[in-house]
Amino acid sequence: MSNKFKVFIDGKAGTTGLKIYERLGKRDDIEILLIDEDKRKDSAERAKMINSADVVFLCLPDAAAKEAVALCTNPDTRIIDASTAHRTDPAWDYGFPELSEKHRENIRKSKRVANPGCYASGFISLVYPLIQAGVLPEDYPVTCHAVSGYSGAGNKMINVIESDDKTFEMNSPRQYALGQQHKHLPEMQKICGMKYAPMFNPIVDDYYSGMVVSVPLVTRCLTKKYTPAEIHEIMSAHYAGQHFVKVMELGGAETLADGFLAANTLADTNDMQIFVCGNDEQILLCSRFDNLGKGASGAAMQNMNIMLGIDETKGL
Repeated sequence: MSNKFKVFIDGKAGTTGLKIYERLGKRDDIEILLIDEDKRKDSAERAKMINSADVVFLCLPDAAAKEAVALCTNPDTRIIDASTAHRTDPAWDYGFPELSEKHRENIRKSKRVANPGCYASGFISLVYPLIQAGVLPEDYPVTCHAVSGYSGAGNKMINVIESDDKTFEMNSPRQYALGQQHKHLPEMQKICGMKYAPMFNPIVDDYYSGMVVSVPLVTRCLTKKYTPAEIHEIMSAHYAGQHFVKVMELGGAETLADGFLAANTLADTNDMQIFVCGNDEQILLCSRFDNLGKGASGAAMQNMNIMLGIDETKGL
């Protein structure tokens, strides 16, 4: 009798599902349950797979993710949802273990974990510690700028950008969600405990994966006038001892030898680097990671490891 954990990936064909499948396929403690290609939309067959698994990854559109959860009748099946469907649902635990020991413990005990969004991961990594430390007033007008590789746009956009149908404009950075209705906004606001949603300006660029999320702070508008060194100390204390999230040296001088913060440096990793830069009047916080790693599949696998009680770095 196999002592391997049985894992089913519902939505294996997407970018997140494929990454999870590739990584899990290299592990000796995981048995991947595979559904026949012609039955991957068959509810009865999906239900059979879901209820036979120790862990199910949902890499699906929101409606399909909710449908998959409804198919689960096995009380022992753990579900990690990579869609937007359950990220603000109080019945689900938010899958960012580095935010606090409570978050980590909730994930460890959980049967239902909502995997964070990629942009949201960067934003929350910067803003959550500051709100917890009382740095930001509840009505502070938070602004966030972010750049991501085009893989974050999903298979349809990937296929266009990597085909002869690629337009001239796709060679440049392209800002979108101009109407301030991006699907990650509710998650960003709720998880951080903000009174108002942030102004969010996402940009997709002509490289495959990796992202930088930036939040500027005007120190005269904070609860008191903090220096960059004080903010750096708050961030460093918050993430002390974490394996995947590291606060880099103040100003980033050693890491950013050429003065540029490239967005693709951490591609193919589950690492996240946090930078504190600026001066006594204006401080810039930046979070750098892979939108397919800590922003998606890597985070999902890390959560699975925690839920199964094994080393959170295994396979990452």
